[in-house]
Amino acid sequence: MHGAHEAVDRAFRDEWGQVVATLIGVTGDWDLAEECAQDAFAQALQTWPRDGVPERPGAWLTTAARNRATDRLRRAAVGAAKLREVAAMERVQAGEPGNDGPDHDGTVPDDRLRLMFTCCHPALALEAQVALTLRTLAGLTTAEIARAFLVGEHTMSKRLTRAKQKIRHAAIPYRVPPAHLLPERTPAVLAVLYLLFNEGYSASAGADPVRAELSGEAIRLARVLTRLMPDEPEAVGLLALMLLHDARRSARFDAAGDLVLLEDQDRTRWDAGEIGEGTALLDAALRRGSPGPYQVQAAIAACHAAATRAGDTDWAQIAALYGELVRLAPSPVVELNRAVAVGMADGPAAALPLVEALDASGRLAGYHLLPAVRADLLRRLGRAADAAAAYRDALALAPTGAEHRYLRRRLAEVTEES
Repeated sequence: MHGAHEAVDRAFRDEWGQVVATLIGVTGDWDLAEECAQDAFAQALQTWPRDGVPERPGAWLTTAARNRATDRLRRAAVGAAKLREVAAMERVQAGEPGNDGPDHDGTVPDDRLRLMFTCCHPALALEAQVALTLRTLAGLTTAEIARAFLVGEHTMSKRLTRAKQKIRHAAIPYRVPPAHLLPERTPAVLAVLYLLFNEGYSASAGADPVRAELSGEAIRLARVLTRLMPDEPEAVGLLALMLLHDARRSARFDAAGDLVLLEDQDRTRWDAGEIGEGTALLDAALRRGSPGPYQVQAAIAACHAAATRAGDTDWAQIAALYGELVRLAPSPVVELNRAVAVGMADGPAAALPLVEALDASGRLAGYHLLPAVRADLLRRLGRAADAAAAYRDALALAPTGAEHRYLRRRLAEVTEES
């Protein structure tokens, strides 16, 4: 039974986006698609422990969700035309990721990419576009998405509801748009992919600090997007950024699941193939002479990847790149990252005023990394008691077990020193 429950959990991570995307494509009803997908997973929790895990879990789940949608629509008496649409799902090879033939407009056929571009319609506010895609494509909870945007769960729930209503009332088509309309949706699509990757690379909540299936899906979709938009340097830059980060994944946690800081990682465990591909992609993007935020972030990641030892890291260059990133894509999180780089390049005394100004502004209220960075700077300055207080603040906000354990170790170190 335990193995069946694990299989359902794994199938949710692997198949949710495909099941929902397929149902939306056929029924055109976003709420119905999500509800029927949830019903299918609930049915799997009842059936798989008794009958065994099916050979193709995704196919089983899509069929169960399709049958549930058919029943719901029949009971609602929405008409034969809609039922014919649902019946068309019989022809879909459930559980296989999309089709490989051309889309209606001759572009990329992937169901999940269609879903992403539909969510990222310019009629929706940018934050709503990103949030809706993370909900429907990745199956992230409203609470997880709210944390990613640093807003309350109730606020995010209302945004998601309004976005779905807007798609329904405006009859926004479920498709990859024609080539001339791609640029207006590119910023939101790239933002979705990056948030999807980040949620996999460093989970915002839960026992597992990494959700490799999410970061892997983001990389896969980024590859599809670069084929769709080969002349878009920011799409290429984002793919480079993901690969350069993902190259470090296996070294970020030890055997006990505890977080290993970048400076302490075993760099021989970094994936040289991903680093090589990411660096080559970044070089190709930069040669176009139109640098953007994702290319700059990829350049920062490349600086880390180029250092064979932590002591060889060019922190001055990284601080300068963060300064450029603040100009291109200003945000309090970017400013915090720049402060970290300044602290490494010029010392903690140079960085602490930057962090304290951010703290005073209130723009990162509730963000656990702000007090964590402040605590680290205070620790390096020898102010153990102040550092301990900041570590306690960070502990109260940290969302994952791995981060809790790391912060508790740091707190114990400075408590012993004071």
